Amino acid sequence: MKKISFFDVFKVFLKIGIILLGGGYVIIPIMKNELIEKRNWLNEDELCDYYCVSQCLPGIIAANMSILVGYKLAKIKGALAAILGMSFSPFISIVVVAHLLNRILEIPFIESLFWGVNLSVIVLIYLALKEMWSKSIVDLFSAFWFVFILFLALIKVNPAYLIIGSIILGVIFQIIKEKRDKNA
Repeated sequence: MKKISFFDVFKVFLKIGIILLGGGYVIIPIMKNELIEKRNWLNEDELCDYYCVSQCLPGIIAANMSILVGYKLAKIKGALAAILGMSFSPFISIVVVAHLLNRILEIPFIESLFWGVNLSVIVLIYLALKEMWSKSIVDLFSAFWFVFILFLALIKVNPAYLIIGSIILGVIFQIIKEKRDKNA
């Protein structure tokens, strides 16, 4: 196989990224057409293997596949070219949509819609809190833990830490409760 340039890989994956709509399964026929039939850069077994590996990796299947195929074609430069090409079109689309969304949100009518929606959301959160309160605050310890977590949240402790800490405490509390019930 002849040496494939960074720009060639970028162009092909840019094209794939532009026409790729849908989930990970959609990429197979597009890549087959571009990489096997038109350019003979891969064979069908390799494409299938890359797809299978891409599904096992965390992240977006199309991005994973482009990195794997790009690496096969031109090592690190190929992987970089492929992921840049694949993600360029969606990136530009997101920037354009975000810009349009900001413009739309400046329209007074739309602003008033969101004002009303925000009030409704506050009411729905209150109703959810009211519903969950009686199921969550069941004893003095759970009331104490609620106040403690609320205090930490108000002083802006990272919510992820609060959730992880609560999970750990919940597991410990359940283990202690089960041991106490077993011994009783």
